[in-house]
Amino acid sequence: MTWPEVRHRADRLRAVPLNAVLQAWGARRDPHDPHKWHTADGTFSVTGAKFMNWQRGQGGGGAIDLAIHLTHGSFSQALQWLAERFPQATAPPSAPPLPPPAFRCPLSDQTHLDRVVHYLVAQRRLPQTLLAPLIQAGSLYADPRANAVFLLRDPQGQPVGAELRGTTARPWRGMAPGSRKDLGWFAIPPLPPSPLMLCESAIDALSCRILHPQYACLSTAGARTNPRWLPAFLAQGYQVFCGFDADPTGDAMAHAMISLYPSVQRLRPAHKDWNDDLQSRA
Repeated sequence: MTWPEVRHRADRLRAVPLNAVLQAWGARRDPHDPHKWHTADGTFSVTGAKFMNWQRGQGGGGAIDLAIHLTHGSFSQALQWLAERFPQATAPPSAPPLPPPAFRCPLSDQTHLDRVVHYLVAQRRLPQTLLAPLIQAGSLYADPRANAVFLLRDPQGQPVGAELRGTTARPWRGMAPGSRKDLGWFAIPPLPPSPLMLCESAIDALSCRILHPQYACLSTAGARTNPRWLPAFLAQGYQVFCGFDADPTGDAMAHAMISLYPSVQRLRPAHKDWNDDLQSRA
C-alpha cells in the first residue's frame, strides 16, 4: 500500500464516531450523562471528536487516538483494530452517478419518411391531412432506422424528448436517449383553451383527436400518475380528462392521478386504446 493510500485509509478511520468506537470496545454508556462512557480503564467523556479519560488524565482527538488509548497499541495496530470493526470506513468511495445524457433530437432521414407515413396511414388509420402539419413543423419525422419520431416539447415549444415507434414488421416502441418526458408532451400545436385529454402515446393522442376533436389531446409518453407539467394546466383552469388505456395499468394510473387531482375525470376508450377505437370505426 502506498503512502497516499495509507494516509487516505487513516483519514477515513479517524472519522469513525467516537461513540461507535467505545461501543465496539465494550464500554457502557452512563445512564445519566450521554457524553460519558465507563470502561475498565476509566471513565471517558466524549465531545464531538474529542475524548478525555479522567482516571488516567489523558485525552485526544479522533478515532485513531482513541483506539491507541484503548488498546495500548501502536498507530498501525490501532488502524488494523478499527479496520476490522468498521470495514465500511475503509471501502473505496463509490463513483458518483453519471449525469443523465442530454437529450438530442434523433437524426432525421428523409429517405424513410414515406415508410413512416405509410405505416401511420395504412396500419394506424391516421389521416395524412393530420400528419402533414406535424411533418412540416418537424414534430414528426423518420430516423435512420425508419422509426417514426414524435417530438415532446416543453411549454416554450423546445424539444425535450421523443417517442419512437418502429414501422417495420417487428413491433417496437421506446424513447430516444436523454428524453425528459416529465418536462413536456406531444400534441398538435397550438393547444387551444379547450379540455385536455391525456393519452399514453402520440399515436393514441392523434387517434383521440380524430375521434373527439373537441379535446386537445396530449401524449404523456406512458401511463404516468403525476406529470410535472400537469399542475400548471390545472392551475390555468383547464378541464383535464385521463384517457389512459382500458387495461389494468391504465385504470390504476388513472385512479392514482384522480386521487392526487380530484378535478381530473376518467374517459376510457371503448377498446384497449384510442387507436383501436379509430381502427374499429374505420
